[in-house]
Parts: sequence; structure tokens; C-alpha cells
Amino acid sequence: MKKPHLRGRYLRILTFFAGVILRFIYWELILRKVGFRQLAKNTRSERFRGEAIRFRALALRMGGVMIKVGQFLSSRLDILPPEITDTLADLQDEVPAESFADIRQLAEQELGASLSEKFEWFDENPLAAASLGQVHRARLRVDEGANFTNVVVKVQRPSIASIVAIDLSALKRVGKWLMYYRPIREHADVPALLREFSDTVYEEIDYNHEADHAETFFENFKNDKYVNVPRVVRSLSTLRVLTLEDVFAIKITDYEAITAAGIDRSDVARKLLDVYLEQIFEDGFFHADPHPGNLFVTPLPPAKGSKRKTARWQLTFVDFGMVGHVPENLRMALRETVIAVGTRDAARLIKSYKELGFLLPAANTQALEQASAAVFDRFWGMSMSDLRKVRPDDVRDIGHRVRNVMVETPFQIPNDLLMLLRTLAILSGMCTGLDANFNLWEQLAPYASKLVQEEASSAFSLDSILKQVGDVVQAFIALPSQASRVLAQMESGGLVVQSPQVTREIRTLGRSIDRLTGGVIFAAFMVSGVMLLNSGNGQLGAGLLGAAGATLLWVVFGRRGRN
Repeated sequence: MKKPHLRGRYLRILTFFAGVILRFIYWELILRKVGFRQLAKNTRSERFRGEAIRFRALALRMGGVMIKVGQFLSSRLDILPPEITDTLADLQDEVPAESFADIRQLAEQELGASLSEKFEWFDENPLAAASLGQVHRARLRVDEGANFTNVVVKVQRPSIASIVAIDLSALKRVGKWLMYYRPIREHADVPALLREFSDTVYEEIDYNHEADHAETFFENFKNDKYVNVPRVVRSLSTLRVLTLEDVFAIKITDYEAITAAGIDRSDVARKLLDVYLEQIFEDGFFHADPHPGNLFVTPLPPAKGSKRKTARWQLTFVDFGMVGHVPENLRMALRETVIAVGTRDAARLIKSYKELGFLLPAANTQALEQASAAVFDRFWGMSMSDLRKVRPDDVRDIGHRVRNVMVETPFQIPNDLLMLLRTLAILSGMCTGLDANFNLWEQLAPYASKLVQEEASSAFSLDSILKQVGDVVQAFIALPSQASRVLAQMESGGLVVQSPQVTREIRTLGRSIDRLTGGVIFAAFMVSGVMLLNSGNGQLGAGLLGAAGATLLWVVFGRRGRN
């Protein structure tokens, strides 16, 4: 049986979403059926924005999982209108603090001793308070064995596990309601989305996971002098209490303080993007909650004997409760995307969309490729300040073209990309805030060039060359028999061709296949001979080069006289 306050919470969530559903039914189904279709269409944007504002207010009042729901919904650009996602995009996880007496009781229960026994000093006023827990500053006793004393202690809110369970139970009921509506049922698997969301939330309230994430992040960047990661005090960390080195510094959005410290904000923006590119493409593990409370710029004292005029600094990351993983197949597809954008290759960009799982089989890729090329032609290389100077009509025309293609194109965003897309959206805003002239293209181009070089070097490895030669030879050896089957089918009437020009082209097909096959055999002999010579096998290599020469003579002269 639910406790009274939890039962009230459960009913409040159900009541809110029931109201949203009833208002949707009234406007989008009933009024449209009785002749008020235009009225429903004209008011849709404001109504959707109003629903998002009401949910935002509910989330801030209730805390718990509801703020996480808002953040999750803001990332669902594939199934929710922009009026909702934009309104929820900056929803911050900040709610009133719990009483210190309750926090003390839980922390001492988890640590098995009083706070005074474990800490030399513990601040009763929280440094930050979020929906799932809150953070207090403290100072370690010397006997804890760490080579630092100032720490922050993250303590879970009392009863948060019960609140999470009741919130998720209510959302599960709402999800069942939504699946009765066919357009939603056909475009989104709501139960699957809720299962994924539930897994994320339950992992976030297990501070052992967060400690593991922090240590992984520390190992990944321990040799990067521009990145700072807090160290974990394992002896004072449990399922519901996490003790970390205190690394709080200048918030990354405190632009005046960063400038006052003598730090070049454009350098910070560039380094921030570089660090995330490394996390995504090299580590396959990234910090997925880069809001201003979790990212700092830490000024450093000048190095001994240094004469440099610019200040030394580090990017400091905190809060590793929400991280993302990029599996190898997804990483390779994302590499394709970066290379395509960096080289303005619209065809390659569409190919990367397919590998990412964005496009369904029925997608009109030609129209999407043309729209992408138009975007590259008009906007590639522009910074945010340049984009602000573009004529509104140009932006509107391109926007309408892309929008029309996307509306007509069956696409979906795989679940494992949503967290990454949300992270990149927040990151883009941070970089632009640090530097109004921040140019994403200039940042991506060197990285894309690096990826292209890596791709080229791997493409010319011995195994890769042999595989490619083998594939080509195998394909062209099979080509004559395949062509013969097509020709036989044509002669027997099994294949109807209505163009007279095809008949003339068929007469030369056999000769072309012979010469093309010879050309491929020549290339195979040539490449193999060169590789054998380079590896020290001169006799066999020379023999293959001789065979390549003979094949080339046959290709050029041997068939010329035949018609």
C-alpha cells in the first residue's frame, strides 16, 4: 500500500497527464471533426508551448523524477514538436534543499559513524541541491589517507528510492494510456522509452556507479594538462553517499570571472569541443550532463620560471551520474558524419545517416542529399556572428526546404543517440556563449582531416589492399558469366527492353567485359608484384610484374581489331 504522501504524488502525476491528454483529444480530435480544423491548427503552437510551461512548473514543484522527465523529453526532437523541446531545453535540476538533520541521519547511517568522526569539518549549508541528492563541502581527517583534504560529499535525498519508484509507476500508467492512440503507437514505442529512462534513473541513484564513472574519466584524461577530474574517496563512498575531491571553481558560464582571471574564452571554447570529440570518438565514453553547474574553469598559478603572459587554466568536470557510451559501430558511423561535414560531402553525410540508423528503407535519400548540399553551399564555414548577418529570407528558404524533406522522409533517432544529441546541443550553446565568433566548422575541419588520414592509412595496409584486390578480382571474374545470363535471357525473350539504344550497347558488352577483366587482372598482378618486391621476394615479384606487363599488352592491342 502506498504511503499517503506518495499516493498523493502518484495521483498528481496521473491528473496532470490526464489533463494534457483530454485537452489534446478536445482540440485535435473533437474540434477537428466538427469543422474547427483551422482553429485547432492556428492555436497548436501556443497550446503545445502552454503544456510544456505547465509541465515545467510541475517538475520544479515536485522534483524527484519529474525534472529528469523534462530533460529527457527535451531531447526527443524526433517525436515532439519544437514548442515543447525548446521550452524544456534549459530545465535545470535545482530544487529546495532537504533539512540537514535528515541528511546527517542518512549519511551517518551509510558511513556507519558520526560525521564528526569521519570529517574534521562538514558544512551544514548545501553547495548545491538537486532532485535526487544534494552536495555539502567538508574537510577530511588526516587519517583518511588521501593527499587532499577539501572534499564535497554528495548525499542522496531520504526516501528518494520510494519517490523514484512511485513516479516511474505513474509514468508507466500514462505510457499505457498513450499507446491507445494509433499515431503515437505507430511512431514511438513508449513502453520501451520508459524502460530505457527507468534504467538511466536507477543507475543515477546508485552512487557506486558514479564513483566508477569518475575514476574512468580520471584515467582517460590523467595525462591531459588542460582537464581536471576530481578523485574519489572510496572509503567514504557508498550506495547513497559519494565523497569526492573538492574541485569547484569558476562556472563555465561566468564569462566575466573567466576574463578577469586572464583566461582567453575562445581558447576555453575550442578546448571544450576538442575534449568532447576525444570522449566520443576515441574513448567511447562521455560526460552526458554538461550544464553550467557541472563544468568549471580552474585558474592555475604560473609555472616556475615561466614567462608566458596568458594565464594557465584547466577544464574541470564534476557530476558523473549521467554518462554516455558510444559502441564501436556507432563510433564509426559518427566518424563518417564528422568527415562528411568537415569535407562538405553531402553524399557521404547521407551514407552516415544510414549507418546511424536515422533513415528507414523508404527514405528519399536523393532529396535529402540535395537539401544537405544546399545547406553546405550556403552556410558552410560561417561562425555564429556570420550567421546572424544572413538575410532572414535565405535562412527561411533553406529551412523550409530542409523541413519539407524531413517531413516527407521516414526517419527515426535510435535511443543510444538521444543522450549524445542532447549533450552536443548543450555543448554548442556553451561554446557560442564563451565565444560569439566560435566557428564549429573550423573546429571540425582539422579533426575531420585527422580522421581522413587515419582512414587512408588503414586503407593502404597490406591486409586491406589484398582484400580489396581479391574482392575486385572475384567480382570481375564473375561478371562475364553474369552478363552471359543476362544476354541469354534477352535472346530468349525473358527480358523485355524497349530502348533501341540498348541493342547497340549490348553488341559491345562482351568485348568491354573481356578488356575490363584483363585490366583488373593486370592491376592484381601489378600490386602483388610490387608488394612482393618490397617484402624482399624479388624472383616471384619480378615474375608477377612480367605477367602484369603481358596482360597490359593484351588489353591494349590484342582485341583492338575485333568488331
